[in-house]
Amino acid sequence: MTDSAKKHPIEDLIAVMAALRNPDGGCPWDLEQNFKTIAPYTIEEAYEVADAIERGDMNDLREELGDLILQPIYHAQMATEENLFTIEDVIRDVTAKMIARHPHVFGNKSARTAADVNAIWDEKKSKEKSRESALDGVAQALPALLRAEKLLSRAAKTGFEWPGPEDVLTKFEEELAEMREALKNGTIDEKADELGDLMFLLVNFGRMLGINAETAMRDCNNKFERRFKMMESFFKEKGKELKSVSLEEMEAQWKVQKVKENS
Repeated sequence: MTDSAKKHPIEDLIAVMAALRNPDGGCPWDLEQNFKTIAPYTIEEAYEVADAIERGDMNDLREELGDLILQPIYHAQMATEENLFTIEDVIRDVTAKMIARHPHVFGNKSARTAADVNAIWDEKKSKEKSRESALDGVAQALPALLRAEKLLSRAAKTGFEWPGPEDVLTKFEEELAEMREALKNGTIDEKADELGDLMFLLVNFGRMLGINAETAMRDCNNKFERRFKMMESFFKEKGKELKSVSLEEMEAQWKVQKVKENS
């Protein structure tokens, strides 16, 4: 077997990225990029992977995973140029981390349930990272709903937790009353504050039920989009633009589409 036959495909991708960033003959666009300009693409690619999974499109998932894999290689190439670290360093570090955080697989710890695994993970993570607060380390750049869930989960592990979901709903009703009051004479900032409180409580309610708020919101967005397009198509077939259709007609057709979807 030749050396080229033994080479892992990822080595070719690393070489391609190095060539794109080569000042001598590289790509002008890639040469202009830095960590901050590439970060939005990293986030976007992660969302596109999640989207392909939710749609069940495995061909698209294969492509999107490739795009996502490119991102750490891109960042590592820029880091290599600044003598910070290499892609090999990144891979070695994450490999060591996974082994250290799974002593029930690679060591003599015992873990019979997923809850046991989570407890071991948290214990190892807290030892690795020195934090003054239980909430330290929850990334500011996370989507707001996801960050809220992580903050609430961290707080719950300290015992700062409602007894049950019903208690969260009771608090939600209190906050809803405050929102109604703010609607009467509150400022836009006061209304925004009350809206944030309501959303935060709903995230907590979902978390206590084992429902991820970010996923639930994406599913709701998809459902709204699907039903709206069905309603839109219904009126188009009748030669009507939505702008010329009354709200009552649209609501009636919306209910029809909802019944069709649920039947």
